[in-house]
Amino acid sequence: MILSDTYSRIYAVVRRIPRGRVSTYGEVARLAGLPGCARQIGYALHALADEDNVPWQRVVNARGEISLPRDAGLDSVQRQMLEGEGIEFDARGRLDLKRFVWRPRRTGPIQARLPLPGGRGSD
Repeated sequence: MILSDTYSRIYAVVRRIPRGRVSTYGEVARLAGLPGCARQIGYALHALADEDNVPWQRVVNARGEISLPRDAGLDSVQRQMLEGEGIEFDARGRLDLKRFVWRPRRTGPIQARLPLPGGRGSD
């Protein structure tokens, strides 16, 4: 798949979310240098191919809920994947963001630290 620069930045952020942690669409957008563009994160994750190595399941909404449509059964797939990583859900189907949210050491946009073409980084 040919990736746009925007999608590449989004995927770079999502790949950094460790196993057993989650992030929100809004936080991924902010870290990718796209503040206020949470919906764009959903579009990018929807565009992933099966062979892409991006842990899409680790992105949830700001309420700690899975946002995938229930009628397609994808919500249960995401939940099972997260539970397999040790993430717990309450009776309402929410996870405790205070407990499971990923807190990157740096808080600025990750996109500024991505390698530049030719292997030169900006750090």
